[in-house]
Amino acid sequence: MIGKACYREINRLLEEQLDKKNVLIAVHRGTWGGNIIENTIPAYKMALSMGADLFECDVAMSTDGIIYTFHDGGEPRLLGEMKNIRTISSEEIDKQIYKNSIGEPSGVSVGRLEEVFTSFTHHELFNIDRGWDFLPQIDALMCQYPKTIRQAIIKTPVKDCYLEFFQNCPTKYMYMPIAYSMEDVKKALAWPDINIVGVELIARTKEEELFQKENIHWIKEQDLYVWVNAITLSNEKKHVLFGGLNDDTALLDNPNHSWGKLFEMGVNVIQTDWPVQLQAYRKRYFNL
Repeated sequence: MIGKACYREINRLLEEQLDKKNVLIAVHRGTWGGNIIENTIPAYKMALSMGADLFECDVAMSTDGIIYTFHDGGEPRLLGEMKNIRTISSEEIDKQIYKNSIGEPSGVSVGRLEEVFTSFTHHELFNIDRGWDFLPQIDALMCQYPKTIRQAIIKTPVKDCYLEFFQNCPTKYMYMPIAYSMEDVKKALAWPDINIVGVELIARTKEEELFQKENIHWIKEQDLYVWVNAITLSNEKKHVLFGGLNDDTALLDNPNHSWGKLFEMGVNVIQTDWPVQLQAYRKRYFNL
């Protein structure tokens, strides 16, 4: 079982997928390239068509309260714009056109979170990231689309203000804390009325406590999944997300040395930029 028994109906789709596939493949910002832009509906659809079990959806809110699927900070690269998307109005955002993978105009505008809710209405799972500063607005939008309660996993860092929101929110959304230590994990679990379904673990080195098998197993014994990131964001140490077990090693060296190690450690969800390759390896590894 994933999460507490009282929330089992909410968590049913997630639990069924985990039972069926052993390890779920989460795709970072969807699958993108060429004129398919990250964090857009086509990118999410491509991710699912290429073997993803869920996709990550970054969000940012305009000054007038419209929620967009965009990772703020990427404005210069994606829009040729220096202003942070969170500091401008929806009218201004709607005029922006993405640059494609070679820096040319794509003809694609910035999408809204509501479009995700209307485009994926059946059995698609997705993770809402970077929305912690406007959780009430996300809640208000999701309440207009009741099916999303069984599809969306919302994550935040472990802070009292975010935990208090989920504790007091009448709708018991699937929630995933981002943990950097066992203290973070236990702090989140101390709130009794939050529907915690799993934990995202960040471990910069193999020596850190969240990289240790015994702590991974302890988290799983609490009826939670363990999510780690194999994505490679840069070669800088600050961007090492789980002990150096990453997509680059899996693709360019040997998947047994990276993805296989994650399977051996008991990880339940791997976030990647390479769903086709990870899906093929998962099939071989688990004989699916």
